[in-house]
Amino acid sequence: MPDQELALKLFIVLSRARNAVADHVDAHTEACGVTTGEFAVMEALFHKGPLLLGEVKRKILVSSGGVTYLIDRLEARGLVERRACPTDRRARYAALTQAGQDLMARIFPEHAGRIVAALGGLNDEEKGRAIELLRTLGLHAEGLAGGARVGAE
Repeated sequence: MPDQELALKLFIVLSRARNAVADHVDAHTEACGVTTGEFAVMEALFHKGPLLLGEVKRKILVSSGGVTYLIDRLEARGLVERRACPTDRRARYAALTQAGQDLMARIFPEHAGRIVAALGGLNDEEKGRAIELLRTLGLHAEGLAGGARVGAE
């Protein structure tokens, strides 16, 4: 029973910490006029360049339908565009437009600063240990459920 109690306590603490950090960071993106999902797409494209829609799906961990919905919304606002793949007519790339690039160049530095501030409760050594422990935990859980790639970019 103590193992169960400890696991449940860890789950609650982990969930609350994740929610507190996400709330702090998400408040900024929403104040900038984009949802968390839209920002995730734009951030992936900002740092990786044009990506196949399937690659976007894997980077931001949403369903195919979710990626299509987010790309549609961003495309309608002129922030993202779809491009044909030169080697496969069935494949489509998503890429930031100039307006999308400009928006990300303007808002990403503050976004990163908010992440740094939210995680400032740990020193560098503690952050390193947390990364190792959470990666180990995630890989174990992934093995049980076949879930998302833990520790991926």
